[in-house]
Amino acid sequence: MENRTHAADVVAGETATVAGWVHEIRDLGGIAFLILRDKTGKLQVKFEKDEMDEDLVETGLGVHRESVVTVTGAVEEEPRAPTGLEMVPESVDVLADADPELPLDPSGKVDAELPTRLDNRTLDLRKPEVKAIFEIRSEILRSVREYFRSIGSTEINTPKIVATGTEGGTELFPITYFGKEAFMNQSPQLFKQLMVGSGLERVFEIGPIFRAEEHNTPRHLNEATMIDFESAFVDHNEAMDVCEGTLKAAYEGVAENCAAELELLGYDDFAVPEDDFPRLTYEEAIERVNATGELDAQLVWGDDLSTEAEKALGRDVGGHYFVTDWPSEIKPFYIQDYDDDPQLSKGFDLMHPRMELVSGGQREHRYDELVAGFEQQGLDPEQFDYYTRMFKYGMPPHAGWAYGVERLVMTMLDLDNIREAVLFPRDRQRLSP
Repeated sequence: MENRTHAADVVAGETATVAGWVHEIRDLGGIAFLILRDKTGKLQVKFEKDEMDEDLVETGLGVHRESVVTVTGAVEEEPRAPTGLEMVPESVDVLADADPELPLDPSGKVDAELPTRLDNRTLDLRKPEVKAIFEIRSEILRSVREYFRSIGSTEINTPKIVATGTEGGTELFPITYFGKEAFMNQSPQLFKQLMVGSGLERVFEIGPIFRAEEHNTPRHLNEATMIDFESAFVDHNEAMDVCEGTLKAAYEGVAENCAAELELLGYDDFAVPEDDFPRLTYEEAIERVNATGELDAQLVWGDDLSTEAEKALGRDVGGHYFVTDWPSEIKPFYIQDYDDDPQLSKGFDLMHPRMELVSGGQREHRYDELVAGFEQQGLDPEQFDYYTRMFKYGMPPHAGWAYGVERLVMTMLDLDNIREAVLFPRDRQRLSP
């Protein structure tokens, strides 16, 4: 909009045009205030009824909350105003009038349940605290991309419609693709591995994945956004170094560039992780979990870490940490096993005290061993010929991992429900909006 000034940028002594939403109207009798809100903040607009044009007053004070308006007027200093400035209007134009019956209160004075908020996400994000979450999410992605570029990684985009699943036929959403059966991809794993065998060598992707898991928990989604990394000529230890680097870069970016948003969310002491993350072997992890005495039954070798086990270990460690050297039978076929101990894999997970954030590891780059891994897990290598065939043509040693963006936002901001970290969640019950 030509000549528009944001609320936070108006200057006393000048005439400005500000556009935004009617946050509220305060009528005190002879004087009234319209509080206008845009993405930068709020601006008080003062109406002295007896001294102003009757039509101007009627337009300005008769508009419903959350209507979209433009106001032009002189900006004056006013210490009693919320921002120390107020506008005396010369004109008020209503661009879009809002229904007086709103499904939720964007001012935040009346709380709404999460389902109501998600049903009316556009209104929900007009709350500064909710908007702050997504400004922080955006900064996380910007910081991570910058970090990847600093280590020579190329951003790629891989197909989301595939003929076979990354890890077999489970947890897949089937679709019809020109008369053929296809699936929504559950991971870019196989494609990013193929790319490290190309001239790109080191790649990353930020994009959606789809998992047909029948979860109904505060930390699972059926459509999520993943940060994927894969690099040639690195092992699992070097991949963990990069993983730790991206997480610290994300926290540093938020600390440096989202001070206002953190303040809105009540973070007076937002902490950037500085120390190296502990790296516990799987065996050490189950021993430490068992030593807490918090589980009903002791973990034994081969058990996965349950939600309760993750939380017990997280409380014991007290910060981010890796779990390494998982049993081979727990990890997917593409994770490489130790040559001197094939019962042990080079897979790892990055954990937050609340939950798992990252799954990764060194990949099996040798053709014969890769095909054997398929067969051991009951998968038909022929169904993955487009993938396995490339390993005949010189596939370098490589490793990588994948973050769940929503879990990263959720744990960084201590959100109660992962749905608060995504604009339009997809779960078992929610397909719209």
